[in-house]
Amino acid sequence: MFVDNLVLTEEDLDVATRFLETDPVTIQDVRGRTVQNAVHVWSNIPAVKSPGLLLLLLWGLQAESQEEVRAMVGSDVRLRCIYPEGNSFDLNDLYVYWQISVAGKGNADSVVTYHLSGNSSAGYGDNHYKDRAQLSLDSMKRGDFSLHLRNVTPQDEQRFNCLVFRKSLELEKILEVAVTLHVAANYSMPVVSGPSQDEELTFTCTSTNGYPRPNVYWINKTDNSVLDGALQNSTVSLNARGLYDVVSVLRIRRTPRVNVGCCIENVLLHQNLTSGQTETLTGAKESITEDPVDGSHGGEHQPVLSVLVVLAVIVALALATGWLCRSRCPPRSYTEHV
Repeated sequence: MFVDNLVLTEEDLDVATRFLETDPVTIQDVRGRTVQNAVHVWSNIPAVKSPGLLLLLLWGLQAESQEEVRAMVGSDVRLRCIYPEGNSFDLNDLYVYWQISVAGKGNADSVVTYHLSGNSSAGYGDNHYKDRAQLSLDSMKRGDFSLHLRNVTPQDEQRFNCLVFRKSLELEKILEVAVTLHVAANYSMPVVSGPSQDEELTFTCTSTNGYPRPNVYWINKTDNSVLDGALQNSTVSLNARGLYDVVSVLRIRRTPRVNVGCCIENVLLHQNLTSGQTETLTGAKESITEDPVDGSHGGEHQPVLSVLVVLAVIVALALATGWLCRSRCPPRSYTEHV
């Protein structure tokens, strides 16, 4: 059944060539220029009788064959790859591969794990996934070829491809699913230290063990405005765990009252972490107020000192009274009666 001449996007054209019969065709626009990606589409699906229905079908096929998943570092995740018709399968008739494209190797595919016809267990092609990537044999019998990935790391942020072939169909590919895994990790609450006793105030903000790479902002807590990025110098580095550590230094001119905060934004988690209260009163160069927490300890000791002073006064009065009494009263004599 011939449908029509269609002009498809690169993605739709890729899906169409995989699922339908297409032939390239030359079409010119109103200005006489050749239109790219124009094809005749042949379909054996009775319901597809118009270009509109065909494009809807292509969109559906593309949506089902691609998926995006988000996982936290250290967690477990399931990458779905399910045969849509719910058939039962003989494991000896199946070849199942999960693979990723390796950057820097000409987009060569690296096998994460696989199941081969006649094998009772899965194999591993990449040591990074050994003992972490698993296929369920019982689930595969029911058409569920999902990949179970344990202890997710930042390096797992990849596009995973699931490929299923049947031996009885001369290794015909019966299922292909692409799953893009996005990895995230919570940053620690930012901690601000400072300021230094210079002509300008210097604050330092630190936050660790987050993913992906963050955005760093300094804000004026008085009006919640974002400070000029030129005032800060931020360093973001990967640590031994493959997570990001952040050190940001803010330098601003000295003013009578400064109230700033450091904000760490994790775009993937839609999360903003802002440091606690950082308010500093400044006057002359050497006069920087102490931390309010330290000042509170002094306040706690004031009642104790007051009580001690009162007791000392009472004791002094008692001693003075006794001395006066002894000096004014005549000595007494006692006679022993026989």
